[in-house]
Amino acid sequence: MHRLVKLNWILMLLALFFSIRLSIAADVIGPDDVLRISVYGYEDLKTETRVAGDGRITFPLIGEIQAAGKSSIELEEAIAIRLIEGGFIHNAQVSVAVSERVSQHVSVLGYVNNPGRYALDSDSSVIDLIAMAGGVNDAGDSKILVTRSLNGNFAKYEFNLADFADKPETVLALKMQKGDVVFVPKAPVFYIYGEVQRPGGYRLETDLNIAKALSIGGGLTPRGSENGLQIKRKNEQGNLEEIDVGLATTVLKDDVIYVKERWF
Repeated sequence: MHRLVKLNWILMLLALFFSIRLSIAADVIGPDDVLRISVYGYEDLKTETRVAGDGRITFPLIGEIQAAGKSSIELEEAIAIRLIEGGFIHNAQVSVAVSERVSQHVSVLGYVNNPGRYALDSDSSVIDLIAMAGGVNDAGDSKILVTRSLNGNFAKYEFNLADFADKPETVLALKMQKGDVVFVPKAPVFYIYGEVQRPGGYRLETDLNIAKALSIGGGLTPRGSENGLQIKRKNEQGNLEEIDVGLATTVLKDDVIYVKERWF
């Protein structure tokens, strides 16, 4: 739990940085974006067009022009220069607005604080997008899944945010691409019932044993006993089995720990 809290603080700091960087990067035009272009004083040149897959658009009088990779201001200047150099309009004042931006977004879903679609640039990583989504919430896992479409097939990548502080290269190596889906699943849980102070479901931490689980549950009630502890656990066939356990037994995902009452 402490590592995840520390990681979320790191993500909050990263979010401040990337919100500035991505606010600039978000203005970069890409394939499939829809542009509204107008020239002051020339209503007949008002155009709405979608950027082609090769990054080009077609504009009246000047024909094809590269749009992808440029900001709105850069494209305004490029169109104005072509209009002036072609002798079509003297002192052309061009306006470019992106009315629909679909080229540079990644979906961040699951147990994050602000799920949704986020803009990215060429350097965006999994960490960047998780930071933009406000970090992992209390119910989220440290495991992150990325789904990507490759030539009509879907590829899946798995990362562990808990490794970021120690081995950042394992998380940063994969750069995000248009259409990627980042998913944060629910963290694994265990359950504890019977004679404990706070029965219920709890987040499963690494290397958790029965003794630590009892502590998380607030300890035993005055009537609780450490003898005869049991776990209800699913076997390979998916059926629940009751297993007698001791304090050193490792707790697994979805285990149900039951604490019995003392005999006397």
